[in-house]
Amino acid sequence: MLIKYTAQQIAELLNGKVEGNKEETIERLSKIEEGIKGSLTFLANPIYTHCIYSTRASVIIVNKDFIAEQPITSTLIRVENAYQAFAKLLETYNQIKLNKVGISNLAFINKTATIGENVYIGEFVFVGENVKIEKNSKIYPNTYIGDNTSIGENTTLFAGVKVYSDNIIGSNCNLHAGVVIGGDGFGFAPQSESNYMKIAQTGNVIIEDEVEIGANTTIDRATLGSTILHKGVKLDNLIQIGHGVEIGENTIVVAQTGIAGSAKIGKNCVIAGQVGIVGHITIADNVKIAAQSGVGSSIKNEDQTVQGSPAFEIRAYKKSYIHFKNFNKIKNKIDELEKIINELQQKQII
Repeated sequence: MLIKYTAQQIAELLNGKVEGNKEETIERLSKIEEGIKGSLTFLANPIYTHCIYSTRASVIIVNKDFIAEQPITSTLIRVENAYQAFAKLLETYNQIKLNKVGISNLAFINKTATIGENVYIGEFVFVGENVKIEKNSKIYPNTYIGDNTSIGENTTLFAGVKVYSDNIIGSNCNLHAGVVIGGDGFGFAPQSESNYMKIAQTGNVIIEDEVEIGANTTIDRATLGSTILHKGVKLDNLIQIGHGVEIGENTIVVAQTGIAGSAKIGKNCVIAGQVGIVGHITIADNVKIAAQSGVGSSIKNEDQTVQGSPAFEIRAYKKSYIHFKNFNKIKNKIDELEKIINELQQKQII
């Protein structure tokens, strides 16, 4: 729920112009097709234009050049870009909703930790030795922050995040519920007795500024050195990042992807859902990997799009897939031709 605002107040925030009742009040946001009295919505996609004539939303944000073809009962706010304006409104709403400060008496903070101004630390948070949390950051309940970890400004760790010791998290980051940072990498040496000896994982994880990590994603610490997520990386939910992986600036990784140890991912890449990437390979900048692909070797050329398992250039993959779908027909045709050839050979025609 929003605090109640008038259409005029919203218009001033968005640098827009009201068309209708400037005092119309709104207290919630809604989809245009689900709008009710007291709600605010927006129209950006022409597919939903018909909804503007039937929605019960009190206020609708529209593009400045929108032309109504039927009567509209709602108050309109005209802006340069309705989608961007609504996104700004969502961000403002989120800031209000998440604007928490203060340290709970039920949190444990080691006396050697350094806590900046306007920090929020919720109930049952554990903050270890020599931890540094900079100003305006928010640590939600049941979060664990291990020794010698640093967290930058304006960073949020939602409920149940676990950060092992010696890790570095930058500013303006969001780590959602259940994220685990700095667990041991999967390192085991085979022994002669057909068992395995654990290899100590002595490195750490470095997360640079403006990184977003979705719920229940895990990022392992390096065996030596660091697992690194560079500035602007965005990770979806349920992703596994192996030890010693490095992901370049502004790369996006979608849910259920697994990246094995020591893989190096370039900047501005897009890795779709359920992709598997083997360890110790390099992926160039600006590469796109389609969903459910398996990448088993380095991708050295920039700006490629690949698909398949093993993944290869997407246009070649699509051509090959056409033949794969028709494999039974092709096989039957080959069997038929072989039969004809055998019959001709038996008759000594060929």
